[in-house]
Amino acid sequence: QVQLVESGGGVVQAGGSLRLSCAVSGSPFSMYHLGWFRQAPGKEREFVAAFWRGGNLYYADSVKGRFTVSKDNVKNMLYLEMNTLRLEDTAAYLCAATRRFGITGYYIPDSYDYWGRGTQVTVSS
Repeated sequence: QVQLVESGGGVVQAGGSLRLSCAVSGSPFSMYHLGWFRQAPGKEREFVAAFWRGGNLYYADSVKGRFTVSKDNVKNMLYLEMNTLRLEDTAAYLCAATRRFGITGYYIPDSYDYWGRGTQVTVSS
């Protein structure tokens, strides 16, 4: 059974940094496409970043240059390093995974089959 557990959220002042982690279990880690999404109250789930199985990295325009996605294949961990945080980055951050082949919509929530419960990031002024 695939499980994803996020951690590392918290309250940070605007301009600060946080590092989110996502522990992934259930299959050989290298088989997964992995993504980070976020969801603020009353808003749709929004793509943040993806670490694709072939090694390609993808970012939403709103976080490009500020956020970095990475993974540790030994520890089966996905990370999201977030710098220069803004008020509008406030949201619950969720990691997601899929083992499907032929997926190209890394930015589409329906492309992923497994989700964590999320970790809250609150950016204060």
